[in-house]
Amino acid sequence: MLEVVCCDDEKEMRKALMRIIEPELQLQGIEYQLREFSSGEELLSSRLESIDLLFLDIEMKALDGIETAKQLRKTNQHAVIIFVTAFADFVFQGYEVKALNYILKPYGEKKIVEVLHKALDELETAQPKYFVIEQKSGITRVALKEICYFTSDRRIVTIVTAKDPITFYEKLNDLVLPDHFLRIHNRYVVNLHYVDQVEAGSLTCNQEQLPISRKYRQSLMVSFAKNMLG
Repeated sequence: MLEVVCCDDEKEMRKALMRIIEPELQLQGIEYQLREFSSGEELLSSRLESIDLLFLDIEMKALDGIETAKQLRKTNQHAVIIFVTAFADFVFQGYEVKALNYILKPYGEKKIVEVLHKALDELETAQPKYFVIEQKSGITRVALKEICYFTSDRRIVTIVTAKDPITFYEKLNDLVLPDHFLRIHNRYVVNLHYVDQVEAGSLTCNQEQLPISRKYRQSLMVSFAKNMLG
């Protein structure tokens, strides 16, 4: 769930901003939680580590937005910060706290939507991708970048990583994976990022020798070459 925060000491400004942000997030089909704060002090006393996207007013009483952002960064490095200000002169101070963008008051809906989409793109790029396993015992998330390959024995699929293997019930054909995961055999799907060498009937994946079926060999060679060049 995306956690979005608006921090501004002017209530009407917060409400005006949220009236634009909320429908756009709903339109994008994004599951979100929206929180609001009336001061930097109030924001800093909240759970900072969960914030994904922060719209932060610069000119606030007592603790201003720049100092608030500096304090936030001690706890949360991943949050995308968008400064809100009535004065363009303040914008350059945003670089030291890695602010993504700024919005000038009074708000323009088009500008807010544009900045929001840029922030969502930034979060999508920065967030690690996971393979999600749903079982009766609960939900397990495995970072895709840690998966070397999938192997199946009937309907039992095993995820092989550098750590302990993880097993679950599923058909190998039904796995939804990014393009760098490739079927090489009826029993194997490999992560091309871990493939070191491809031979006539096998390949080396994470220092293990895995078989290649004839039907998958050609598509594997093309994808492996593209991955090496990329």
